Amino acid sequence: MRIRIVDAFTDRPFHGNPAGVLLLDGAFPPDSWLQQVAAEVNLSETAFARPLPAGGEADWELRWFTPAAEVDMCGHATLATAHVLATTGRASGLIRFAARCGILTARTAEDGAITMDFPTSSLTKVEPVPEVERALGAAIVSVHDTSAHVGDLVVELADERTVRELTPDIAALRGYARRGVIVTAAAEDPSRGHDFVSRGFFPAFGIDEDPVTGSAHTALAPFWARRLGRTTLTGLQGGSRTGLVRVTLAGERTLLTGHAVTVLDGELLTRP
Repeated sequence: MRIRIVDAFTDRPFHGNPAGVLLLDGAFPPDSWLQQVAAEVNLSETAFARPLPAGGEADWELRWFTPAAEVDMCGHATLATAHVLATTGRASGLIRFAARCGILTARTAEDGAITMDFPTSSLTKVEPVPEVERALGAAIVSVHDTSAHVGDLVVELADERTVRELTPDIAALRGYARRGVIVTAAAEDPSRGHDFVSRGFFPAFGIDEDPVTGSAHTALAPFWARRLGRTTLTGLQGGSRTGLVRVTLAGERTLLTGHAVTVLDGELLTRP
């Protein structure tokens, strides 16, 4: 069984967000085995995909596991899976995935960029959560709750520098019963190629910090589109390891575009 590690939302190895990818030939193995593989890979997400019969609404069924749990939606591991399918000749043109969050699609351009179609997250303004504010150790400008499949708090901070220099109390965030916390701010200098910055912390799911979270950008896209007055934007996410996500807000759908590069291609010796 082939297993690959793909760096997503980057065109350079050892940047962006790495994801494990396993393409299966038949039915999914038991969930316990999938979870053990994801824990062994020990990346923020490992994607498992299996082909579906022709003629349906999707071509592949796709699932994502963190080292600790299965999740409803994952952008970077979807991008990584689409990249593997395209570069190995298993799929071409528009790829349709059936996932927990509905039907997702991905299309590869001639330059290798992959554009994914995801549901746009809702945003509900809420009061700052005291324990989150204490854990972040930074003054909060605003807080928004996201839709069920995303399940994060989007926390707006004062500026890009505050986001970049943030050193949150991960142990304190681990006790906060949500998928994660996304901190964000407008770009200090948009001429550098990005319109906003963000970082994502998911300790409750075994991920202290996720370098580039595609699913979070389904909430960051409407958040920043309203503030900046544009529907096409570029986000830079990450701390020591960063990646770029181009977003286009299209009403109830958000298009996420990025590159990917395979950095490891090996054989999984332990079968279900």
